[in-house]
Amino acid sequence: MKHIIAALALSITASTALADGAGLRIVQIPMPHFDTEARVAIWYPRGAGGTLTLYADNPVFKGVEAYLDADPGQGRFPVVLFSHGMGGTDHAQAWLGAGLARRGAVVVMVNHPNSTWGDFDMAEGVRHWTRAADLSSALDWLQDDPDLAPQLDDTRILAAGFSYGGWTALSLGGMTGNLDGLVAACTTHIETVEACDMLLSDDVGLQRQDAMLWNASYADARVSSVVAIDPGFVWGLERENVVALLPDALLIGLGDRETQMVATDFAASGLSALLAQGQTRQLAPAFHFTAMPLCKPDGATILEAEHDDPVCTDPAGTDRADVHGAILDAIAGRLGL
Repeated sequence: MKHIIAALALSITASTALADGAGLRIVQIPMPHFDTEARVAIWYPRGAGGTLTLYADNPVFKGVEAYLDADPGQGRFPVVLFSHGMGGTDHAQAWLGAGLARRGAVVVMVNHPNSTWGDFDMAEGVRHWTRAADLSSALDWLQDDPDLAPQLDDTRILAAGFSYGGWTALSLGGMTGNLDGLVAACTTHIETVEACDMLLSDDVGLQRQDAMLWNASYADARVSSVVAIDPGFVWGLERENVVALLPDALLIGLGDRETQMVATDFAASGLSALLAQGQTRQLAPAFHFTAMPLCKPDGATILEAEHDDPVCTDPAGTDRADVHGAILDAIAGRLGL
């Protein structure tokens, strides 16, 4: 979106988090691989205090309640490393950060350099390994933070992501890329797989990427589970690319045969068939952008007037809140919340 996105094991802890709401800190974290800092939103179960705000609210999307700079709750909380889509921001899935924090998780959302709204360079942003490094660096920082580190359960660290971020999560969980396979798939299906024409363009040059960097492993050994929501870059993979992936990885597809994006269709691409123990779940009716925030009544009209993407126009019968709830349940279930 080019205009609007700017504008059980812990039952006591979980119930306290539900009662006290979601805490939120916005920090700048060093990213040594970029020699710069990145904006990071950290959601966590609130203990006390903080300034109540409506976060990520704008004329199109409904915001979510957050307690800025609240004290963290008491307990040991699992961690979710979350990666947004290409050109997205942490605002786009604030509903997920707040929802998981209320259930008893710490959620780390990095605004990835070069692939975030307002900081976007497709030719650089397509270098997917830098996004995995972003989240690993953010986890390093979190585990050293004097306020939140004592509350972390380091045995439960889940990587999750939406769209391009879904690939980031899979990468952290052990999946590797296959540059030749992706280029061949894009070339063969350039008319049907969304964004392949842009990826193969002279400006981006997917085919000119460094294959050694593209195909290397960027797994983070601290990650114990993966959930990828409508993940990108799922074409052209082979069995060798998934052998090191955490065996219980969950792929969540948005939509059905008629409404799911081809680029994120892990069944059509053959990825799901490669996962001997992995799990898949299809949520429909829905489409790719059902993972965006809840829309306000005038949201679709505003987007149409701005000639922007129709991200508020879900397929008939879609209940966006129910889809969000199903995603939250799936991730929380993996964490024992």
